[in-house]
Amino acid sequence: MPRLLSLLCGIQCWMLCFSVTFNQYDKEKILQYREEVRGMFTHAYDSYINHAYPYDELRPLSCDGVDTWGSYSLTLIDALDTLAVMGNHTEFSRVYHLVSQRDNFDANINVSVFETNIRIVGGLISAHLMAKRAGVPLEEGWPCAGPLLRLAEDAAERLLPAFDTPTGMPYGTVNLRHGVPEGETSITCTAGVGTFVVEFGTLSRLTGNPVYEKTALRAIRALWSTRSKIGLYGNHIDVVKGRWTAVEAGIGAGVDSFYEYLVKGSTLLDRPELRVMFDESRDAVDHYLRKDDWYFWASMKNGQITLPLFQSLEAFWPGMLSMVGDIEAGLKSLHNYHQVWKQYGFTPEFYNVAQGAASVNREGYPLRPELIESIMYLYRATRDPWLLDAGVDILKSIQYSAYTPCGYATVKNAKTHTLDNRMESFFLAETVKYLYLLFDPDNFIHNPGTSATIHETPHGRCVLDAGGYIFNTEAHPVDPAALACCSELSEHEIKDEIANHLVDLLNPTKTNNFRGDLVPERLKDIDKKIMVAKAERIEKERLLFREKLNEIKKELQREEMKEQEEGEEVVNTTEISEESDDGVGQADQITEEVPEFSQQKQSL
Repeated sequence: MPRLLSLLCGIQCWMLCFSVTFNQYDKEKILQYREEVRGMFTHAYDSYINHAYPYDELRPLSCDGVDTWGSYSLTLIDALDTLAVMGNHTEFSRVYHLVSQRDNFDANINVSVFETNIRIVGGLISAHLMAKRAGVPLEEGWPCAGPLLRLAEDAAERLLPAFDTPTGMPYGTVNLRHGVPEGETSITCTAGVGTFVVEFGTLSRLTGNPVYEKTALRAIRALWSTRSKIGLYGNHIDVVKGRWTAVEAGIGAGVDSFYEYLVKGSTLLDRPELRVMFDESRDAVDHYLRKDDWYFWASMKNGQITLPLFQSLEAFWPGMLSMVGDIEAGLKSLHNYHQVWKQYGFTPEFYNVAQGAASVNREGYPLRPELIESIMYLYRATRDPWLLDAGVDILKSIQYSAYTPCGYATVKNAKTHTLDNRMESFFLAETVKYLYLLFDPDNFIHNPGTSATIHETPHGRCVLDAGGYIFNTEAHPVDPAALACCSELSEHEIKDEIANHLVDLLNPTKTNNFRGDLVPERLKDIDKKIMVAKAERIEKERLLFREKLNEIKKELQREEMKEQEEGEEVVNTTEISEESDDGVGQADQITEEVPEFSQQKQSL
């Protein structure tokens, strides 16, 4: 009993502390923060348009632009779907048409396969799928066709030569015109191998070309086959030989999005084998790398800890845990990561947990999104006001220390808050977007499946905008329903499937009172089309028969005229020689045959 009373007192004390420590937020207050984030985006975006476009990135201290990843006007593409998420449909439409004027990505430049995929391919696909919501005029066949989808496919095709290796794992660099550069290193990081299935899978389902999804899956399976005996992955691998060249295992830089895409690829593409891979991999991560809700680096061979570090890129992990239903573990780790933010006002790239300090020469914070990403996911799952507090901390820190007259700048040193002359495109694609979604709980992205829209395509009706959006690792959202719209069974296949398995249950003539789904209505449409096709086929056969009949009539007329002519010749021969029995016989035969032809003609 004393222990029970002590426990109850402890719980009561914790609840009182909780109520005092954390702020309470009404909807009006939350929306005020949302509008503050909108202003942050507008300032950064306008600064890029006015001072940096058409370069890839803005340099916020010198107020000019620079190409970094491939002369794509990268920030413009990366920020496009953020405009749609924030409801700025006018600017979205303007930029959509501007980007769609580009025919292809043909250029003699070397680019990162990884970065081009997550930022360009992912950004174009997401903007393509946002077009209808933003009121952009759609071409026939959307979402299975469209100018930005064709651009995304063009970019992906230019990445495919990188996967032409004995293992199926890609090189890290490709030339957009000539393929893999001569002398290119065969060493690629783990994330650079396993972070394609979301974009490539989506591309395959939308276009009907299976090569992209198969290519991404082949790379993942090759990586899976090289895991250590204890289930861990190293940091870098030789994609030609399939041998590890860096054997430190972790969940941060060089590895992170591989784990992320096992979860998201499984959900988006309905591939349970990817979830099995993640579950087994997570067991190894928890067993060897997790220490007091931190995740350290260890040898992939024996699990011995080598670096007791927290990397800011690892902050995506709690959000991903919420996606697989482990809220408790996610909150525990997020608490640790937020304490680092509170210590400096930012999360440095490397933080030595054993020393309780940022690692030397790795104190920077390039406006990364991972911490706010996890906060957004976990708040959506729990509505815990502490997470809003954490989000406000991040918003205020960036506004106070990273703001410049020409945008927002990378924090060069989290200790001193000195700035660097760079604003990476992911600040507008990810960081600001996740902040906005945290403070906009009614955004369409958060739709729990309670509403949807019906879209007509040449293939039939599709249900879109029903929620369940999957973000790629650059925070470009994908509507899973759009994939089903383009890749599900055709109408004839649906009819056959239902006829074979559910004909008695879903016979349209017996479901007049049923309004639960669109299967009966779709079946009626299919039946109507079949009846029209059948009528057209019957009419065609009728015309063909009439044509043949006319040919037979003409043939009979020709035969009749011929026989009449031959009859006249026989009569003349009889008059000349009435004593010829053979001649009489022929005349009688011909005279008898002519009425038979007449009868045949009449019957026809």
